Amino acid sequence: MGFQIAGDPDADRVLDDHPFAVVVGMMLDQQYGMEHAFRGGYKVLSRFGTLDPAAIAAADPEEFKAMASTPPAIHRFPGSMAARLQELAALVESRYDGDVTRLWTEASSGKELLRRVQELPGFGRQKAQIFVALLAKQLGVRPEGWEAAAGDYALDGYRSVADVVDADSQLKVREFKQAKKAEAKAEQQA
Repeated sequence: MGFQIAGDPDADRVLDDHPFAVVVGMMLDQQYGMEHAFRGGYKVLSRFGTLDPAAIAAADPEEFKAMASTPPAIHRFPGSMAARLQELAALVESRYDGDVTRLWTEASSGKELLRRVQELPGFGRQKAQIFVALLAKQLGVRPEGWEAAAGDYALDGYRSVADVVDADSQLKVREFKQAKKAEAKAEQQA
């Protein structure tokens, strides 16, 4: 069973076949629906012809931005996300010789994995914790201490994209997020 996050069989297949697409989807997963974010790699591959980090990093920024902005765009802020994607690709190329899987396969502990993920453009602590949980729950990447590194996202339940394995779980994650937002809003008004 492969990824079922994007809600589109072709896009989910790209996630299965291209580890860089998973990182791209996670990067795009902000202020944008998760299934749309995780279709980003598919859109780039379909339009740009490759998900090779070296090629993406070396692309002309204006042409890459135009490709990312073509409807349906890769994000609701396609220009800034195209630049961030090129920055991400450049980091993967320079630090991991273009092999994004080295990000997690060479991490000796959950703590190191979290640190490495937080070095990626657009990955703050919370997003990095979610990505560590996604790697563990969906790809079986579980270095010692991954649960502590992922925090509550390591727990069973429906807290984040790490827990999305079908349409039902996606709905439960969305409900969990909405409840958390309502809770935070109520606390602010109190």
